[in-house]
Amino acid sequence: MDDWQKAGKIAAEAREYAKEICRIGKTYTYVADKVEEFIIKKGAFPAFPMDISVNSIAAHYCPYINDENVLEKGDLVKLDIGAHVNGAVADNACTVEIGTDEHKELILASKDACDAGCEKAIPGAMIKNIGKVIDETIRSHGFVPITNLSGHGLDRWIVHDAPTIPNYDNGNEMKLEEGQHIAIEPFATDGIGSVKEGKPCGVYAFLEKKPVRLDSARKLMSQIEKDYKTLPFTERWLKDVKNIKFLLKLLEQAEVVKQYTVLPEKNGGMVSQYENTVCVGKGVTTKI
Repeated sequence: MDDWQKAGKIAAEAREYAKEICRIGKTYTYVADKVEEFIIKKGAFPAFPMDISVNSIAAHYCPYINDENVLEKGDLVKLDIGAHVNGAVADNACTVEIGTDEHKELILASKDACDAGCEKAIPGAMIKNIGKVIDETIRSHGFVPITNLSGHGLDRWIVHDAPTIPNYDNGNEMKLEEGQHIAIEPFATDGIGSVKEGKPCGVYAFLEKKPVRLDSARKLMSQIEKDYKTLPFTERWLKDVKNIKFLLKLLEQAEVVKQYTVLPEKNGGMVSQYENTVCVGKGVTTKI
């Protein structure tokens, strides 16, 4: 089993484990910590901090240090999980509803769309046709795709790479090539089908080394570059570093790191997500 296959298997197992532990009364932090520990115990590392995006939040909610949010009955929870082995990245996601099944059809819309997109992701397939089948599948369930979120390519130490895999027919006639690693990632909503930028989410990416005055900030910069390279990380992983929030703010101001934002649906619509990683020509890698 190569690095890509191993990462895919572990990411898929982590997704199933996450579904099991999402229960009423569990904190977001509990779920994220447990899933990330699971990935490490299995022999990989998180490719990015686990996202737990609830209800109208489509993506990028990551538990903060001392996050007090708790899962409640009726929550529609997107679980976005990545694993890497020696930098080979697998990215997958699912949606669960806590304690009810009111949004069963919405959840099915994104899953069926992901399955349909993965079937189309073969050598020589035009990217626009993957987007088209995703769009058609979601609409057949009575919902709309979120068009300003997309799937993406994957590479070593890179979670979001070319090509962009749209969730609608964007006219892109570029063809997939054998051996590419891509993430098919449909989002379905009963809203207007678009997200906006929300609050900062406490997830960062390293940009480049730059001069910073404070010695502790320089040490943190070196630690981030060494431990995470170009992969996203969270302040929660660095909670044992003294004054971590202050130091990250300094590095952000110096443009050493950038911080991502939470992405809510523009009209407050409920959102479901499903995602698998595909090795073009070999099929889905994120399956049990």
